[in-house]
Amino acid sequence: MKELFDSRRHSFINQMLKYLRYVFNDHFVLVLMFLLGFILIQYSQFLTHFPKNRYIVFLVLFALILLLLSWGRVATYLESADQQFLLPKETEVLEQIKRSKMRSFGVWVGVQSIVLIILAPIFLRLGFTVFSFFLFLVVLAFVKWFIIDYKVKKWIQDGKLDWKRAVFDEERRKQSLLKFFALFTTVKGLSTSVKRRQFLDGILKLFQKQRLWFSLYVRAFLRSGDYFSLFVRLFVLSLLSLLFIRNHFLSASLALVFNYLLFFQLLALYRHYDYQYLITLYPVDRQEKKQDLQQFLRRLAYFMTAIELLMTFNIQSALLIVIVMIILVEVYLSHKIGKMID
Repeated sequence: MKELFDSRRHSFINQMLKYLRYVFNDHFVLVLMFLLGFILIQYSQFLTHFPKNRYIVFLVLFALILLLLSWGRVATYLESADQQFLLPKETEVLEQIKRSKMRSFGVWVGVQSIVLIILAPIFLRLGFTVFSFFLFLVVLAFVKWFIIDYKVKKWIQDGKLDWKRAVFDEERRKQSLLKFFALFTTVKGLSTSVKRRQFLDGILKLFQKQRLWFSLYVRAFLRSGDYFSLFVRLFVLSLLSLLFIRNHFLSASLALVFNYLLFFQLLALYRHYDYQYLITLYPVDRQEKKQDLQQFLRRLAYFMTAIELLMTFNIQSALLIVIVMIILVEVYLSHKIGKMID
């Protein structure tokens, strides 16, 4: 049993490591270097000019600590078929879950401690001593243990494993990781879901009289469990970058990076209806599918650009956003869609 779960763990980790090379590509690493330098400079200035009103600092640290404590899931590597094939070995599976709990505790306590150690100068400025700070880390480690133990106990009732809930939570954990890597490349094993989102029905009605593929792309974008939530997250991040980063060039660059990641993923809309074979019976030219996708992405991109310009308070940044978005839409997306069809 130990060999089975260890092989699953190594296989999944190796899969994630293969995707990492697409995450840390040359362009993204360059952006991260600039971003890290900016953060370090801002951190140094914050410590040099420490705010007199320390209640805000306490509040931010409290929110961060709550986030760190809640962050992290137990990796069990259970699969759906285990509910039948491993049921006679339930006792051994429970032992593996206990091992997974210990492993996850070590990983997430390490992450939690590293983040807080990086913020140690702030704690020292707030009146903590070195001894009290490390005592605080130990207390948080104990709290983390109880939280992880509670998450595992949800799967075990009267000494019996709730297979359905444990498998569902493990699948959700894997999907969350795959969705992150899907921001940068195409990943295997990513499942999708559909939500009606009634508050967006009015937008669908506006595009009912549009061409066939354009209407289908709008419907997939608004109701898919991936595209719309991805759009909201990345678009909000781009707007927050423009609003809260004082360096106009850096804020515009980050907003453009988020825009690029969004539209790179939205190219998958072209294949969204491939499983619907009846669509091939429509008397519609294949070229129209390409043109409608370009038209949909073009309208969405210029809509986003208009809103981002309202959040940009610098002429140079505004020009940078406009020029790059035009190149992204008219050159890059057109080229990528053409390659997909070829």
